[in-house]
Amino acid sequence: MHAYRSHTCGQLREADVGTTARLSGWVHRVRDHGGLLFIDLRDHYGITQCVADPDSPAFRLAETVRSEWVIRVDGEVRRRPPETVNANLATGAIEVFITAIEVLSAAAELPLPVFGEPDYPEEIRLKYRFLDLRRERLHRNIVKRSAIISSLRRRMIESGFTEFQTPILTASSPEGARDFLVPSRLHPGKFYALPQAPQQFKQLTMIAGFDRYFQIAPCFRDEDARADRSPGEFYQLDIEMSFVTQDDVFAAVEPVLRGVFEEFADGKPVTQSFPRIPYAEAMRKYGSDKPDLRNPIVMEAVSEHFRGSGFKVFANILASDPDAEVWAIPAPGGGNRAFCDRMNTWAQGEGQPGLGYIFFREGEGAGPVAKNIGPERTAAIRAQLRLGDGDAVFFVAGKPKLFAAFAGNARRKIGEDLGLIDKDRFEFCWIVDFPMFEWNEDEKKIDFSHNPFSMPQGGLEALETKDPLEILAYQYDVVCNGIELSSGAIRNHKPEIMRKAFAIAGYGEDVLEAKFGGMLRALQYGAPPHGGIAPGVDRIVMLLCGEENLRQVVMFPMNQQAQDLMLGAPSEVSAKQLRELHIRVVPPA
Repeated sequence: MHAYRSHTCGQLREADVGTTARLSGWVHRVRDHGGLLFIDLRDHYGITQCVADPDSPAFRLAETVRSEWVIRVDGEVRRRPPETVNANLATGAIEVFITAIEVLSAAAELPLPVFGEPDYPEEIRLKYRFLDLRRERLHRNIVKRSAIISSLRRRMIESGFTEFQTPILTASSPEGARDFLVPSRLHPGKFYALPQAPQQFKQLTMIAGFDRYFQIAPCFRDEDARADRSPGEFYQLDIEMSFVTQDDVFAAVEPVLRGVFEEFADGKPVTQSFPRIPYAEAMRKYGSDKPDLRNPIVMEAVSEHFRGSGFKVFANILASDPDAEVWAIPAPGGGNRAFCDRMNTWAQGEGQPGLGYIFFREGEGAGPVAKNIGPERTAAIRAQLRLGDGDAVFFVAGKPKLFAAFAGNARRKIGEDLGLIDKDRFEFCWIVDFPMFEWNEDEKKIDFSHNPFSMPQGGLEALETKDPLEILAYQYDVVCNGIELSSGAIRNHKPEIMRKAFAIAGYGEDVLEAKFGGMLRALQYGAPPHGGIAPGVDRIVMLLCGEENLRQVVMFPMNQQAQDLMLGAPSEVSAKQLRELHIRVVPPA
């Protein structure tokens, strides 16, 4: 027999009754039932119940074992009595009667429990992540992550894509988030950067004559953490294709995403044909460029019902600013004063003066807004929004670009508080037609709004003849349940368009040559039309595991301050290492 196991702890079944088995694993828990000792033994594959009674030669040693000790058990496989069968365990019809035990490794007192799923401080969980990973939920998530990545890779290869690897040490780029820098020992005073994404490399791969590239790519960004973004590093399904239009990219990516979600969705419905929503429409209807389409609420402009009305606050806003509008946020089922007052209080907590509202009962509108605009305008609003008794509607006013995000948050909160969101489905959409440029208020200049390597709609002619803030780009996001999974674009493959686009964003020829010289040179030697996308692997896994925090689906994550509490990174280095790198550390003042 093998030194440690003849079977795993998830393998034995009724067909094995009467045989002998050797198992090794962790003591999940010990139960003493009046002289009968039950040890639940756990490994990567499952749990097996092991039993010892005072007649067993192993009983005395079995009494000494504690939770998370690593032990080896020899014994006879027996059928459980019918009343003790555990249908929740794959091994729940059998148990192993222990004839011998060997302690392979004893465990000290645990800093956090492994049995059960208690809510424990995250700092402790991350410091002792190797223990945290033993917990059933987290262990299951990590195994599912591996299966999801395998499925993504298989589907990409079956779709005719080839996996290529791109460099980890590369040049710093002024676009996007802050780089992680790596000092060069051989070139004093110079630094590599860890790639924020393989953007330039995958484009250069297309220019080099390859086609339909993909990679499960590690990416590094020195940015603050949040629930749906890991600090430091993350993985994405990086994709690039040659000789394609935007429609071709969608046609290649949709089946992969739809297929992997259907495979791991546990029967939840998945969008079959992803709707395409222009960016401007998404902002108007949902107040967000990553709308949760499980929420049925659609916002509408109702400015004309308030123009010149008795509700002077809104009427004056509309009269004084030609760009001002009033938007309505319907609230089906929210038609009572208590709910409306709660939303008003919430809005004040968000730094707003409040939320105007009307709620409908007995065929009429109620509340201060309805009283001031009168029954005729109130009825017109009700008809436009198709509201009935028991419903409500909230209003925001001003310049849409200033209040759209708040309106989107109000839509989300109304949907959540009224139980309107169907949590048991995956709703996808494409957001398309992003603006090529935006106004950077901090620097008082025009800047790229999305990916600087994107192809503007209308090409060079649009760049030369149109207001930059009116130019749209072949840029797109794929969104699922309000989570942005990825950004992508059809790339600019002509050097003259690249020069003009960067000039509009304030990058001179010298900067362009210094920072993007490799790409610029490559475009001068015959570049195919190409485009791509890069869905976030961590976010895909988070959605499919039903989690709201990426740290629940990443094996060894950092904390919110980008620290590895388990291994102590970042850490100080020796003076010798600093001398080799020609670096002197200057502490902050």
